[in-house]
Amino acid sequence: MKHLMLAAIAESAQAPLAVRHIARPVPGKGQVLVRVHAAGVNPLDTKIATGAGAHARQPLPAVLGLDLAGTVIELGEAVEGFAPGQEVFGMAGGIGGAQGTMAEYIAVDARLIASKPHTLGMREAAALPLVFITAWEGLVDRANVRPGQRVLIHGGAGGVGQVAVQLAKARGAEVYATGSAASLDFIRSLGATAIDYQAQSVEAYVEQHTAGEGFDIVYDTVGGSTLDASFQAVKPYTGHVLSCLGWGQHSLAPLSFRSATYSGVFTLTPLLTGKGREHHGAILREAAALANAGQLTIRVDERPFELDEVNEAFRQVAEGRGKGKTVIQLVGE
Repeated sequence: MKHLMLAAIAESAQAPLAVRHIARPVPGKGQVLVRVHAAGVNPLDTKIATGAGAHARQPLPAVLGLDLAGTVIELGEAVEGFAPGQEVFGMAGGIGGAQGTMAEYIAVDARLIASKPHTLGMREAAALPLVFITAWEGLVDRANVRPGQRVLIHGGAGGVGQVAVQLAKARGAEVYATGSAASLDFIRSLGATAIDYQAQSVEAYVEQHTAGEGFDIVYDTVGGSTLDASFQAVKPYTGHVLSCLGWGQHSLAPLSFRSATYSGVFTLTPLLTGKGREHHGAILREAAALANAGQLTIRVDERPFELDEVNEAFRQVAEGRGKGKTVIQLVGE
C-alpha cells in the first residue's frame, strides 16, 4: 500500500463520491508533493459532483477539491522556496482535469501555494484560498480598494464575503455588508456596518449610509438580482461594481446612467490556463501576512468531517447548512 493513497472520487454525475485507494502521485518538474491535512469544500465542488459546473472543465471520474492545507513531503525538479516538512496552503487542483485536494497526497504546482499562516490551524487555512483569492482579485486587483472609500460587500457572512470585509478593512476602507437578519451579528463582529437586505431597499440603505451618493466599491458575491441591486448602489462616475457570479443576463442601463465601472472576477483562470499562477501564490502570501498580523480569520463549521464522510460534507455545502466553511480533515490537529 506504500504507493497508494485514499481519495474521494466523483465517478459519475449525481452518484455519491467513492473513497478508495488510487496511485499516489509523484511530483513533476516545478511541483511539490503535499500530504493533505485538510481540504476545504466549496460550492463549486458540489456542482462538479452533480455534473454541473462546466466552466471548471473537470471531466468525471475525478478526485475533487480545490483548497488544501498540508505539509510538503517531497520536492520535484526545479522547485525553490519550499522544503520538506513546511506547512503550506493553496488553491491547488480539482479543476481543468487536475487531481483535487480530497486525497491523502497531491502533487501541486509550487507557484500555487504559500507558507501557511502560523495563526491559523490546518482547517482554517484550508478554508481560505479560493475565497481570499476571489476577494483580492476583485477588491485589490480590479478596484484598488484604499482608505477613504465606502465599500459595500453583498453577502458579508458568506465565504468570499467574510474575507472581503476583512480585506477591505485592512486596507483602510469603511466597510458595509448585506446579509439576512440571522447573519447581522456575525457581520458586525467582522467590523462592518451590517445591512439587512430584506428589511431595507437599496435606495434606503444608500441614503442612510452614503447620504444618497452611493458606494465607491460594491462587491456582489451572490449573483442574480443582487448584481442588479449593485448597479443601483454604486457611486456615479468613480464607482466600481465587482461580481464573482456575474454570469447571467443583466441590464447595464442603471450602471451606464451612473457612468460607473463593472469588473467580473473569475478566479479559476490560472488553474485552467496555466497562466498567471505566480500571482495566486503572491496573493496567498498576502493572506498569510494579514492572518499573522491578526487582521484575517475565517469562520469554519465546527464539525470536522473525515474523508469517509465526504458525501455528508458535500450535502451540507449544497444545502447551505454549514455555520461557516465546511472542511474535510484528513490528519488530526
